[in-house]
Amino acid sequence: MIATTPVDRAPPHCPDGTQRSDKQALIAVFLGVALAALDTSIANTALPAIARDLQATAAQSIWIVNAYQLAVVAALFPLAALGDLWGARRVFLCGIALFTAASLACAFAPTLLTLSVARACQGLGAAGVMSVNIALIRMLFPASRLGRGVGLNALVVGTFFALGPSVASLVLSVATWHWLFAISVPFGLLALVFAWHTLPVTLPQSHTLDPLSAVLSTLCFGTCIFAISSGAQLSGWLQFIGLVVLALCTGAWLLKRQQGHPAPILPVDLFHMPMFSLSAVTAVGAFAAQGVAFVALPFYFEHALGRDPIETGFLMTAWPAMVALLAPFAGRLSDRYAPGLLCGIGLSVLSAGMVSLFMLDGQSSTQTIVWRMALCGLGFGLFQSPNLKAIMSSAPVHRSGGASGVIGMARLLGQTTGAASVALCFGLIGGLGAHTALLVGAVAAGLAAASSLCRLKLHTTPPVTPATTNG
Repeated sequence: MIATTPVDRAPPHCPDGTQRSDKQALIAVFLGVALAALDTSIANTALPAIARDLQATAAQSIWIVNAYQLAVVAALFPLAALGDLWGARRVFLCGIALFTAASLACAFAPTLLTLSVARACQGLGAAGVMSVNIALIRMLFPASRLGRGVGLNALVVGTFFALGPSVASLVLSVATWHWLFAISVPFGLLALVFAWHTLPVTLPQSHTLDPLSAVLSTLCFGTCIFAISSGAQLSGWLQFIGLVVLALCTGAWLLKRQQGHPAPILPVDLFHMPMFSLSAVTAVGAFAAQGVAFVALPFYFEHALGRDPIETGFLMTAWPAMVALLAPFAGRLSDRYAPGLLCGIGLSVLSAGMVSLFMLDGQSSTQTIVWRMALCGLGFGLFQSPNLKAIMSSAPVHRSGGASGVIGMARLLGQTTGAASVALCFGLIGGLGAHTALLVGAVAAGLAAASSLCRLKLHTTPPVTPATTNG
């Protein structure tokens, strides 16, 4: 139940569908999303510098990234459930506050252990933002303009993810790695200022969060990610099987415990809707293809095509830059055309683009590589915004938090699976692993395109929403 303006339409006196306070709320949401996207890519570039300063090995420094990602994965569904129970506003405010405080702690971390712990806290804060950001956008945009809203969100994510390596290089050229985390603090505080009085308020639900279910969800998805990484790195079948068994047991226990719950942490109720399920499957496949590309391509460009690291960074930028440019346009298209068709076309283009990258050789010019990277970005950009809209519009309004959590989890599972596929290719094939992985990514994109086109056979009706009240 919504305590302010109903979330599925904007006040009629607003010519553009949003009020001034709504625009300030959007600034707050997009600032939070920008910080989470930037922090995902900015730390990777700085790992060698951080390892040298903290006297850690390269393998040990990976925990700076892993701690963040595991915290996000573990907390995403419980926090999305809290968004449905306590309100997306509260979860977002707590998330951005924790992220800001943890960023300050990262900047002052004296050891690798304290930095990793602070990064885990940062990941918890980012999970709070990522679990409800699309739900908040749904509240701030009328149904007829939801595609534009998610398109703007995709624009922010793509832009700041692309800026990460460049920002890291610029900061490291004039300051120490500590400032990579310190620069997030003032922007986090600014997001809090904008969000505090402008984000829409929702009334708490009558049911409560089950702590044991939250723990089971954390164990299930945490061990699932560990199992994927362990299997891909061929670290031992005993360890892999043990992790898989633990993930399956905790998942089964969670499903049994959540039976009949009106807002389960693992949103199985939403997966009963064919449009929602196919959209989520499409997202996993698409992000798996992206995960393959973003891990394999740097090795491919440097080892197979003979490019230096600086040139590789430039070549990698073409993909996310095209996604960022296309996102708002694709969002508007999704307000007029079926998302299943748009995503199917986009993912087919992505698959073709990855095949074209596979066909490159050491004599390929920079322009040839750039246009093929841009082609991949065009395909992915045409998929992202329409698919976000399809997921959110197929879920009831009172389950927006759960749907938003599925979006984040689909992205993380897809990217993790994609990265693991590259590691497996390296383990099985060796030097040709990156080259072969591009074909794996092309197949993943093709399967996701097929899943998307299956949605054209569905006859959708607007989801049933609970009664709303004006406050």
